[in-house]
Amino acid sequence: MNLRDRQLGEVDSPAAWRRLGFAVVIGTIGSVGMWSVPVAVPFVQADFGITRADASLPYTLAMIGFAFGGVAMGRLCDRFGVMVAIVLGTVALGVGFVGASLVPTPLTFALMHLFIGIGASATFGPLMADISQWFVRHRGITVGIAASGNYIGGALWPPALQYEMASAGWRHTYLSIGLFCVVATLPFIFGLWRRAPVYADAWTSAAASTGSARNLGISPNALMALLCVAGLGCCVAMSMPQVHIVAYCGDLGYGPARGAEMLSAMLGFGIVSRIGSGLIADRLGGAATLLIGSVLQGMTLLLYLLFDGLVSLYIISALFGLFQGGIVPMYAIIVRQYFSPKEAGVRIGIVLMATLFGMAFGGWMSGVIFDHTGSYRAAFLNGLIWNAVNVTVVLWLVLRPTRRLAAA
Repeated sequence: MNLRDRQLGEVDSPAAWRRLGFAVVIGTIGSVGMWSVPVAVPFVQADFGITRADASLPYTLAMIGFAFGGVAMGRLCDRFGVMVAIVLGTVALGVGFVGASLVPTPLTFALMHLFIGIGASATFGPLMADISQWFVRHRGITVGIAASGNYIGGALWPPALQYEMASAGWRHTYLSIGLFCVVATLPFIFGLWRRAPVYADAWTSAAASTGSARNLGISPNALMALLCVAGLGCCVAMSMPQVHIVAYCGDLGYGPARGAEMLSAMLGFGIVSRIGSGLIADRLGGAATLLIGSVLQGMTLLLYLLFDGLVSLYIISALFGLFQGGIVPMYAIIVRQYFSPKEAGVRIGIVLMATLFGMAFGGWMSGVIFDHTGSYRAAFLNGLIWNAVNVTVVLWLVLRPTRRLAAA
């Protein structure tokens, strides 16, 4: 058996599924870089005596680090394999959390979150890009499962961090997180040392020359720009509940602990959403699945405007997670559908950069709107407007007539 036949046998194999398991564990650990700040906002605000917008700045910088780090880590993944990206990302997480626990000012605390964001980026986009290379028949569901590590961490981290910060303080908690990330990730990194197999994907020489497998009547760069606009819009909308639900519950008098529970429920149901969206994508395609999730996300944001009772917020937060959790992984599916697998890491990184800019900008903007209006109602309305931008772009992509490129 030659090398190519051996590599073809590795696609959709038991070894590929084991690799997926390692990816989920690493993604779960690294996701703490995204979910620590929403829990820390009330503690940091009280400790430093700053405004809600200033307390939201670390999250914005973490998302900026995640965004640019995702592109850089994706390029490393394409060139050297995902293991290199994970090692560098783990080091960045350790430096960021340990450094943030020691700094004396709000600005230096916020700046350390650039390292946290860069480190967390290595445990998201590069893992999805790598897993997409190991599966063909089950690509949608496996990419969704790989992305679900981020939300498994989202379900586990907030209540644990809330308890630890309330009992031991946010500085001690940040220090412990930094050390834990380095120690806990190391045993699983070596399960990803092998490079992705080279297999016969549905690619023609014409497709390779244009950079896309289907002709939408637009250039690959124009398609990338549209995907980035869609990603920006959906994640500005998504950031409002995810970043501010803890503070929102505190403002309503329910206490930050209830908000942390709602965030945990939101991300727990997001796991179901990511796996379920992967199954749907294997049947309907990434764009149609993205459209469904975006429309339902907008409907749930409207519910936040209409209801603010404690039980209602628990239910709405669970629905929000169930509807929006599968949105971001669909961009990876769409990229793999329209672009060469050799560009998967960097292309996915670019689109995820746009989604992270949306999360960063939306999280900060919601804090500014709150400071100016004294409530989050206008912030939820702002999210609805941005969500409509996303739906418009994705609807165009779904309705756009396509034709297969002729085989060489």
